Amino acid sequence: MPSPFRVLSIDGGGMRGLYSASFLAGISQLFERERETGMLDIGKGFDLIVGTSTGAILGCAAAVGEPMSKVAKLYKEHGKAIFPIRLPTNLTGALMQAKTRPRHLKNGDQALRAALVAVLQQRTIAQVYAERGIALAIPAVEMGHQRSWVFKTPHLGGHRDDHFTLVDVCMASSAAPIFRSLAAIQMADGLGGHRVFADGGLWANNPVLVALLDALQMAPVDREIEIFALGTCPRPEGEAIEEDEVHRGLLEWKLGGKALQLSLSAQEFAFDNMARLFAGVLETLGRKVSIIRFPNGAVPPDTLQYLDLDDARPEATNRLLAQARADVVFTKSACDDKRNVVGQQIARLFRDMPPLQPSPTGE
Repeated sequence: MPSPFRVLSIDGGGMRGLYSASFLAGISQLFERERETGMLDIGKGFDLIVGTSTGAILGCAAAVGEPMSKVAKLYKEHGKAIFPIRLPTNLTGALMQAKTRPRHLKNGDQALRAALVAVLQQRTIAQVYAERGIALAIPAVEMGHQRSWVFKTPHLGGHRDDHFTLVDVCMASSAAPIFRSLAAIQMADGLGGHRVFADGGLWANNPVLVALLDALQMAPVDREIEIFALGTCPRPEGEAIEEDEVHRGLLEWKLGGKALQLSLSAQEFAFDNMARLFAGVLETLGRKVSIIRFPNGAVPPDTLQYLDLDDARPEATNRLLAQARADVVFTKSACDDKRNVVGQQIARLFRDMPPLQPSPTGE
């Protein structure tokens, strides 16, 4: 029986990408000890990696063979520079930022690009596929026509995106309106000019359906598909709203920031359920597809105040790291339970994952 066609789908979430990178680093380390291997090559554990916004950063790093501990370090060391100013919470703050916010966003844009170059260098979409054989699909929004755009390696035969660097792809997919600058990407196709992109989270913050569509086209009909979905620290669910609190204005919605975060949370739930419904229909047609979201334990209610996309304060990063460590233990317990179906699928994933090979360049 052939091994499953495995896909990693990573949600967006701004600074909460620290949670996702730390979770992957932690769970892989436990299996490294269990197997008595060196560092595992997370990227090589998958045939296809799909990531949106902060998930694009993790996905591209995994695709080129960078350890997730290095990505977590990027968030910890550069988060404050990437998000130098948080959204205002009152009228005074909004007025103060009216003129200065664009300058801060520009500084954050430059900081993110520099941090990404240090991890991804100048590798292009085409190069990573040729060198590593791992397919990538990264959602964004192309602003010229205000349409969805998915940056792809040539795994389906298309070569439109070959010349884009992974750094540019990550800048485009993570260009969250209000929180960050849009991404002006210089074209390297010989014709000159540029395109402007916005965050893929505007339409696919949970990119599991993008993952499913590409996987169905890539995998042979008789090969099982397993899509592993990773979130960015789930927010405590629900909000108790009194009847006299429904008339919210700009400040109550944090100038649109809370509305955007509400959209991201709703997408995770909706897209997971749609993907599972599609998987059920596909199974009746003879295609075996499993949608597996990495499990997580309860998030303390007082952690909610630290889960804003742009919160890079030390107390926020500490909460994210604590939750990641707790969820690593929670997930490994599921993996050790022979009766836990999801746990056994995750265990097989990490037990099949190859060790990371030294770079031929010595980097």
